[in-house]
Amino acid sequence: MTDAPLRAELLLDREVPEELRRELVAAFEGLGAPPVRVRHTVDHRGAADIPWIVLASLPLQAFLTGLGAEAVKDAYDAFKGVVRRTARPEPRTPVAPPGARQARPEGAVARPIVLQDASTGLDIVLEPDLPAEAYERLTALDLTEFAVGPLHYDRDRGRWRSLLDEATD
Repeated sequence: MTDAPLRAELLLDREVPEELRRELVAAFEGLGAPPVRVRHTVDHRGAADIPWIVLASLPLQAFLTGLGAEAVKDAYDAFKGVVRRTARPEPRTPVAPPGARQARPEGAVARPIVLQDASTGLDIVLEPDLPAEAYERLTALDLTEFAVGPLHYDRDRGRWRSLLDEATD
């Protein structure tokens, strides 16, 4: 018996430019989870209504397990780059000199990409500035340890965690 191929569905905020849409589709294809449907949010919603910029729904445990394989290392690196570019708002202020922090445009908020398990609804929030160790730990994450979510990376503790799950323990 063979496993069914991974399939992703992407829901993009209307602010996602066409170039980034193509990069996201290519990134998921490169990771073995080609999007079967790519849609945009309804136009009457504002950025304040939706806390994420991209929602990707797919079989998460199989996807995360596959990310750890050496064969997809380059594709995974490309995916991390797309996460950073997609979730970070376009600067409308002058570019900062090398080594300096880029100022965010006034009112601009970095909005994460959210990976959602297609069967359980569990969310993993990928902020644009996640450290490399967060992605390393992501590939070894056992989703059965979490019931509620959403999962966020805790930099101080060096692990993925769900505050809601911890509150119910």
